[in-house]
Amino acid sequence: KETGDLFLVYARTGTEKRSDITQFVVEGGMEGFNVGQKITDKLGMRASPTAELVFENVFLPAKTHVVGDVNGATLCMMRNLEIERVALAAMAVGIARRSLDEMIAYASDRPAFGKSSLFGFGQIQKHISESYAEYMAGKCYLYAMANGLDLSTYGNGLDADGVKLYCATMAKNVADRAIQVMGGYGYCGEYTVERLWRDAKLLEIGGGTNESHHKNMARDLHKLDGNKLE
Repeated sequence: KETGDLFLVYARTGTEKRSDITQFVVEGGMEGFNVGQKITDKLGMRASPTAELVFENVFLPAKTHVVGDVNGATLCMMRNLEIERVALAAMAVGIARRSLDEMIAYASDRPAFGKSSLFGFGQIQKHISESYAEYMAGKCYLYAMANGLDLSTYGNGLDADGVKLYCATMAKNVADRAIQVMGGYGYCGEYTVERLWRDAKLLEIGGGTNESHHKNMARDLHKLDGNKLE
């Protein structure tokens, strides 16, 4: 089974400027284009197909397979990268919410050591309350960023980086606490949270690593040059 029928590909098409990048539509079955090795043994996000794309002298007619202008795709690429980071932050918030739902339900139903539920133990209270506070902080940051996002241009990089940086690690930590609350059961596939933890890890890598967000945000904040934050 093929991974896809149509592919959007960015390629460098000029040598004068770094921004000489063009976006192309590549169709499955075009001469010289093949879907290569499929990567199936990923830690998480296993429902998302991942494969290498192999290009060998692929001819792409400019009139039919160029999106926008030749050497004019940088704006689109940067804008889409910002949108992708907001979308991945939303995915992280969803993972955190599901992890919270699972750990709250389990802690409510599980009696232990003479108490009617795990909510009677301070350690469990800490895991759940901190997870909820971090989830709500990430959700508010995400909604604020999405509400102010200008889809017609780029220039939202500071908070596109920031919201993904915060939410990705937040989701992984909340999923980790859910596993801890459930103990051995949380480590097993039956209770879902181990998959949520595995899926959350990708969000610290895909769409820009945490380290790249640190670099980008520090650069943008340095440009403020003493101006106060709003």
